[in-house]
Amino acid sequence: MNQWTIEVSEAEFEAAVLDRSTQVPVLVDFWAPWCGPCRVLGPVLEKLAEEYAGDFVLAKVNVDESPSLAGALGIQGIPAVKLFRDGDIASEFTGALPEAAVREFLSRFLPSAADKQAQGAALLEEDGKRSEAKIIYQEILDADPNHAKALLGMGRLLMSEGDGTGAFERLEQVSLVAKERKEADRLIARIKLHEGGAQDETALRAKINSEPNNIEVRFALAQALAGMEKYEEALAEFLTIVKTDRGFQDDGARKAMVQIFEVLGSDHPLTDRFRSELAAALFR
Repeated sequence: MNQWTIEVSEAEFEAAVLDRSTQVPVLVDFWAPWCGPCRVLGPVLEKLAEEYAGDFVLAKVNVDESPSLAGALGIQGIPAVKLFRDGDIASEFTGALPEAAVREFLSRFLPSAADKQAQGAALLEEDGKRSEAKIIYQEILDADPNHAKALLGMGRLLMSEGDGTGAFERLEQVSLVAKERKEADRLIARIKLHEGGAQDETALRAKINSEPNNIEVRFALAQALAGMEKYEEALAEFLTIVKTDRGFQDDGARKAMVQIFEVLGSDHPLTDRFRSELAAALFR
């Protein structure tokens, strides 16, 4: 065995498998010494655990020594392999699969070489080494134009450079089913809000003071505030427009408020407050 392969008893299962799987995937091999297919699969799993070098932990459970555990998990035939993530079974298979099939099984849950590159680039971003990160993201995208992490990272960098159009194009490419899509949508909403930020806030405020009922000017002011990320003031102005004329600019004020909610996140105090006020205004 190697440092990433452990033997686990029934008493150790909760800590060694369930708790540990919140930090790293744990592949559990239910086996027995008398099982011929187990002796075929076991070395393959151990080889891959060493090759992946910590991307997952291989936990071997002898069903003869832990029959209650095997029964609780519905083990009916061995070898039985279950992959645990975040305390739950993410996937499983039974039987001595060939190495290629086991690799394919693991690839659905473990980071690829490109994923690791993207993670490294993200760390460079955090350290302020944006040009280095950008080179890595581009290398990944040259090989895989649809790599979600690299598209998201490149989008972030282009936004920081002021290239909203380029950032939008990259972020829109992130797959709708990728876990990175939620963050991509948040950044897309931010880009759209920034499109109205070039207007003169001071001039707009002066005009609205003299023409408080000018809804067009109020909408322009709200856009400018949102573009400058003065979200509380922007939300207040958009809400006033919704209360005054829901259909103005094709329901633009409500749509802008929803975009700000996306940028702030559902747990932000401003989102909670203004979402309630918006609902009250819409359904009064």
